[in-house]
Amino acid sequence: MIEEKGILFILSGPSGVGKGTVRKELFDQATELKYSISMTTRNSRPGETDGVDYFFKSKEEFEELINQNELLEYAKYVNNYYGTPRTYVEQTLAAGYDVFLEIEVQGALQVKENFPEGVFIFLFPPSLEELKNRIVSRGTESSDLVLNRLKEARKEIEMMDAYDYVVVNDKVEHAVSKVQSIIQSEHLKRERVAKQYKKLLEDEL
Repeated sequence: MIEEKGILFILSGPSGVGKGTVRKELFDQATELKYSISMTTRNSRPGETDGVDYFFKSKEEFEELINQNELLEYAKYVNNYYGTPRTYVEQTLAAGYDVFLEIEVQGALQVKENFPEGVFIFLFPPSLEELKNRIVSRGTESSDLVLNRLKEARKEIEMMDAYDYVVVNDKVEHAVSKVQSIIQSEHLKRERVAKQYKKLLEDEL
């Protein structure tokens, strides 16, 4: 019996491209995927459970984990840290589950440094005009902020070379279908299968 380790998939792309929507639809269809639970120093909100919604840590605990290189990526927003714990990801992969991480571009580049064997998927807007419409239609940002987000998006699109795959998010169901194809093809890659077969042959000799 071949025991297959899971694969870490990282979905990333500019703000407003629809990462959250694609991830939610993907998880509605794919029960075998595990979502990467983030770690944070912010207080838990009513109804949130430690180890389900987030791993809640004190600032001191979080900074100690940074020093020990126990985070695949982290960032600070409004005086709170957020990050991806290495141990949780590695244990879940070792148990044979694929782990899925939906993250901003800067975070994805940090993960690439710390966990280069991950599979990096860049979610691309059909056009910058469409991206602008999506950001504006949220109705939560001033025109200055929209402009800043678009400038940032241009920079992030230039970082596309760091990724393994590019998926255009024209329609959510098309994007989800493409991500599912990527997941399937990664499991069929010769170098992944070869490693498992070698171990199987060694065990039988």
